[in-house]
Amino acid sequence: MTWWLSAIVLFGVLTALFLVGLPAAFAFFGINIVGAWFYLGKEAGLVQLIRNGVVSITSFSLTPIPFFILMGEVLFHTGVAMKAIDAIDRVIWRVPGRLSVVAVVAGTVFSAISGSTIATTALLGSLMLPEMLRRGYHPSMAMGPIMAIGGVDMLIPPSALTVLLGSLAGISISQLLIAGIVPGAALSAMFVGWIVLRATLKPALAPAFAHQEVHGWARWRGLARTTCSAVICSSSPRSEATA
Repeated sequence: MTWWLSAIVLFGVLTALFLVGLPAAFAFFGINIVGAWFYLGKEAGLVQLIRNGVVSITSFSLTPIPFFILMGEVLFHTGVAMKAIDAIDRVIWRVPGRLSVVAVVAGTVFSAISGSTIATTALLGSLMLPEMLRRGYHPSMAMGPIMAIGGVDMLIPPSALTVLLGSLAGISISQLLIAGIVPGAALSAMFVGWIVLRATLKPALAPAFAHQEVHGWARWRGLARTTCSAVICSSSPRSEATA
């Protein structure tokens, strides 16, 4: 079997496993076992697969990756990520295409805290995308910034993919991490500029909506009633008293 036919079969089976709802870790693990069995010589291939896995786990240069992922999990599960999104929204609430800009800026901020690119993209996609579509954003203005910021996350340190690349290629990991700061920040700035330009020229792509202002103790009582930020929730906190 030629290499391109093997690639089509493996990626086709992987896609089918994703479509039936199998978790990504088990899908990739199953594909690796099948590929090692058929293409590396049955039992010998499985032994080689185990050896390669042990060598990868015991590599000292890959040590930062679990800590990067742990840092991202703490950020997301403690609710800090939601508060950051809400804060960014309140700062730039007059900017055209505000939710798209929030997605880019929040993704850039999270990428500088969490080393998990997939986790950051999944968070923004699950929280920001439904809200943007509900407010009448064009699908390209809703999905585009989230997909674009996924590429930026791979550049801005800490980045698990950068650590993996440096480990496999034998390149200095610290130099790779430092080298990604300026390109990542420049890409984020260009994305924001393009979103604002498009939203200014064609307001229908990102309809404006009123900014919800809550003051004093009413804000904190409203936050206690709701479990997500004002950017995500469609219902505004009810103000009963103001400080």
